[in-house]
Parts: sequence; structure tokens; C-alpha cells
Amino acid sequence: MTATAPLPEGVRDLLLSRITDVADYPKPGVMFKDITPLLADPKAFGALTDALVALAGQYGATKIVGLEARGFILAAPVAVQAGIGFVPVRKAGKLPGATLLQSYDLEYGSAEIEIHAEALCADDRVMVIDDVLATGGTAAASLELIRRAGAEVAGVAVLMELSFLPGRERLAPTLGDAPLDALIVV
Repeated sequence: MTATAPLPEGVRDLLLSRITDVADYPKPGVMFKDITPLLADPKAFGALTDALVALAGQYGATKIVGLEARGFILAAPVAVQAGIGFVPVRKAGKLPGATLLQSYDLEYGSAEIEIHAEALCADDRVMVIDDVLATGGTAAASLELIRRAGAEVAGVAVLMELSFLPGRERLAPTLGDAPLDALIVV
């Protein structure tokens, strides 16, 4: 598993300069990493998209999965630019038709995510994209869904990994040999 994906000169600093810290959000004691200024800057968002497209090529991805909700924002332009399909992984109850459902544990409770049952096939190599790797629960559940759909996990890429949380360790058993790349580790 890789830790930090190599970025062109200056791109890491550009991305970091557009991520703002919001103290005590969503609750006291939490330092929230807000990526909306990055999304509003076409140069920074374009550089982020280019970096993720490069990883999709390295992974040999044939489909891109974006995790609800900010993962959708990052993954969709990558899929378009790479010329491959985009598949959303949603919170349970948000997709019409036949779905595959995966439950996972949270710090306090549990959650469920789903994917369209016919969205992936055995020939697909799937790259998962999300904004932040924190505890790893949602990412691990998405890998389970991808494999249950019959597809191969090509890799996972995130804009930012929170190194003070156990996401990488929690995700490791589910990743297998697939790479995990974080563009920024904080």
C-alpha cells in the first residue's frame, strides 16, 4: 500500500492552500477540513482531477466509484476525463431498482451503503475515489460491495488522509493487494 501519491511540482501546496480548517465543526473538538474552497478554484480542482486521472491510468481502472457525497464531486470529472464509467455508492435507500447493500460499523452505531446491482461486472477494474480517509469504514464497505458485484478492486485514491485516525489500518485487510493512495496526508 502506498501512502502518498506523487504529485507534480507545486500541486500539493496548491491543494493544501485551498483546504481550510474549520474549528469545532460539526462538534466541539473537531477540526473539519473544508474542501469547498478547492472545488471553487478551477486551477486547484483541475490539478486534483488531473492527479486522480493519472492514478486511474496507473491502476488500469475501467470504472470509477465515488463515495457519497463529496466523493461524487471528485470522481465524476475523473471518470469523464479518463473516458470511463462512473458508479455512485450511495447511502441505503437512495438508489432505485435492484441494489447490493453493505452494512458497516461506525464508532457509535452502524450504517449501510448500496450500489446498483448491475453497475459492475467481472471485467471491471474499479478505482474508488473519496475526499477523506478517516476511519476507513465507508471505504472498506465499498470494497466489499465492489467484490460482491463481481468486479476487481483496482485501487483506492483519496484527496486527504487523516493520519491520526486508523483508516489505513482498518482498510488494509479489505484492500488486499490493491493500492491505497492519498494525495495529501495530514
